[in-house]
Amino acid sequence: MAAENDTEQTTPGPSPKAVARAKAFALAHGGSAKAVVENIGQAGARLVLIGEDGALGDVLVADVASGEAVVEAVEQLTAAEWDGETTAALRIGPAHRRKMAGPRAR
Repeated sequence: MAAENDTEQTTPGPSPKAVARAKAFALAHGGSAKAVVENIGQAGARLVLIGEDGALGDVLVADVASGEAVVEAVEQLTAAEWDGETTAALRIGPAHRRKMAGPRAR
C-alpha cells in the first residue's frame, strides 16, 4: 500500500504572493475584479485583472493552471474571458496608453 501513496502526486496550491497581489488589486479597485488567464508561452501565464472601477492590472504566474488556482482561491475574483462585457469594463486612461506605447510615443 505504501507504493500506491508514493505514486500519488499532489498539486501545489496557488502561490501565496500571487493570491495576495490579486486580492489586494481587487480590494483597491472596488472590492472585486474580473480575471482572465492568458498563456504567455514559456514565460508562464498572465492573470489579467479588471477592477470594478475599470482599472487594469496583472499578476504573472508559472502556468495557466496556477492562474486558474489563484482565481479559485481569491473570492473577490470572477473568472472571465475577453468578451464584450469584459472589454467594456476596462477604463484605460491616457497615461496608461502612453506607458504601453513605449518611448517612441513620448
